[in-house]
Amino acid sequence: MGDLRMRIGPSITTLAVLTMAATACMRNQSALEPPTPSAGASPAQGGWRSLFDGKTMSAWRGYTTSDVPSGWHIVDNTITKERGTGDIVTRDQFANFELELDWKIGKGGNSGIFYRGTQEYDHIYWSGPEYQLLDDANAPDGRNRLTSAASAYGLYAPPTGVLKAADEWNTTRIVVNGAHVEHWLNGQKVVEYEFWSPDWKAKVAASKFSAYPNYGLAKKGYIGIQGDHNGTLSLRNIRIRELP
Repeated sequence: MGDLRMRIGPSITTLAVLTMAATACMRNQSALEPPTPSAGASPAQGGWRSLFDGKTMSAWRGYTTSDVPSGWHIVDNTITKERGTGDIVTRDQFANFELELDWKIGKGGNSGIFYRGTQEYDHIYWSGPEYQLLDDANAPDGRNRLTSAASAYGLYAPPTGVLKAADEWNTTRIVVNGAHVEHWLNGQKVVEYEFWSPDWKAKVAASKFSAYPNYGLAKKGYIGIQGDHNGTLSLRNIRIRELP
């Protein structure tokens, strides 16, 4: 019996030492690996904030009103209108930001996204520059690149060949950072300009916006969606990230 204990003793001791070493190794390896996101982690990461959850329009209201105009409603997780109605704006104001969304417009449709808009005039487009949403092939504004889809309406023209046909989804990205502005369409940067630069001032002075002395001067304002043209428009995946 004494000989058996002598033979077993060292084996148990060796096994314990090996087990402790393996545990320490696993702990060290775990410390080096990044944590795995939980299954319930919010998809809104990196500072992005959703402006539409597919269920309610709580982030929006009518221009100069507290309620969303009746022409706007939710259909299949999109914000949709089928006729002319009032413009909508965000309840919050934004200064520097990236805005992303998908949009689909009907044949001959005409709408737009306004940024840094104010409520000092009867219409938001008298204060806030517009990213044009348009069916270029069938809407009258599509005949002029300065008023075509993704233009800085009336001021800066995008190239051709980037827009998708009516009733197909497009993806828009707008970057506004200080004086710098970028319009993106379907992954391609199509317009870039500087607020308040000599070039910008000359273009505004030569446009219909010269009648509104505060056009484009606000450094913070509302994001708006134009609703007053006839035709269908649907929006989805609307999110924003504020920049320093």
